[in-house]
Amino acid sequence: MKIAVLGGDGFVGWPTALHLSDQGHEVHIVDNLSRRWIDTELGVQSLTPMDSIQERTRIWHEETGRKIHFHLIDLARDYEVFKQWLVEHTPDAIIHFAEQRAAPYSMKSDRHKNYTVNNNVNATHNVLNALVETGVDAHLVHLGTMGVYGYSTIGAAIPEGYLPVGIETLEGDTVSQEILYPSNPGSIYHMTKCLDQLLFQFYAKNDGLRITDLHQGIVWGTHTEQTRKHPQLINRFDYDGDYGTVLNRFLIQAAIDYPLTVHGTGGQTRAFIHIQDSVRCIEIALNNPPKAGEKVEIFNQMTETHRVRDLAEMISKMTGAKVAYLPNPRKEAAENDLIVKNDKFLGLGLDPITLEEGLLDEVVDVAKKFAYRVDRSRVPAVSAWTKDIAKTVEKDPEGKRLKSVS
Repeated sequence: MKIAVLGGDGFVGWPTALHLSDQGHEVHIVDNLSRRWIDTELGVQSLTPMDSIQERTRIWHEETGRKIHFHLIDLARDYEVFKQWLVEHTPDAIIHFAEQRAAPYSMKSDRHKNYTVNNNVNATHNVLNALVETGVDAHLVHLGTMGVYGYSTIGAAIPEGYLPVGIETLEGDTVSQEILYPSNPGSIYHMTKCLDQLLFQFYAKNDGLRITDLHQGIVWGTHTEQTRKHPQLINRFDYDGDYGTVLNRFLIQAAIDYPLTVHGTGGQTRAFIHIQDSVRCIEIALNNPPKAGEKVEIFNQMTETHRVRDLAEMISKMTGAKVAYLPNPRKEAAENDLIVKNDKFLGLGLDPITLEEGLLDEVVDVAKKFAYRVDRSRVPAVSAWTKDIAKTVEKDPEGKRLKSVS
């Protein structure tokens, strides 16, 4: 297939582009490189050294003989440019990663909230709108989030996207209907993904677009089979308080002898998936598209669930790192259970990679190798969900702040 990977320079986008190219597909990365600009804004860098996208694709071609094409387009702003690109290249499939992906970043300030809404919602709608206007019959695969469901405890497994409900008619009978599982976003970022869902439902129903929405858990790990082919193909690794995912953050903290920062009770249960499984799931979704006129296909893209405090204790036992319990900068339940159905991917042949010490060691080894690149002041999570919560945020988990002498 000819596949457009929107946001293909990012944390999941880059290894996905490599994986699909390695499978023999013609891959085109469309990206505005905004994630790199955000690094500059935050004064932080990927733990792993990242070359330019042009150098990365050059190395891939040199190593494999396969070419990945790069196109600099801002999907949220350059609608006409993207529409023309679609007409010129007519991809068979489009994978949509082109959204600001960090919940803490989306809550930093009113400016960051506006940016996240404008970027994410406009990018999604521009892609859908352009597909209709150009008539390009591409299967759209979107990387969503488990966070659209929220993390409340209802004592039942979260289904894959749709919930059967009974509705009482005026005559007193009960009729069944299938609805989108009720959205319960926990941040502005998650809210944009909920809005994406509604856009997908409308365009599938109104225009017959073929759409798959992947509700993904928290990604951990660094390497895929393809990123190991050359040192310069390595994936980005975020450790900062805004973009670092919780398990990867624990592993880098352990590697640099920094306290494992657990916020609140650590009773938050989250869904997880290894980066290698993430790219494999995307490949499976591409190979199993819905037909025109069918409802949006929704997969829960996760392989296991864990409580945050249990992860911290596991890493602590493995590495000897200390665990620090800090005030929670998020507005969320202190404890929650999370039971999730993921039958579809398992039924289509996914053999999940689960948390194992060997794989965790691999991430710690990467962290130790590049520990000299860590700015310890960027490790704490300091973006607060409300102004009141901001007053309680701990900005000095190591206790190194100068203390006044009284």
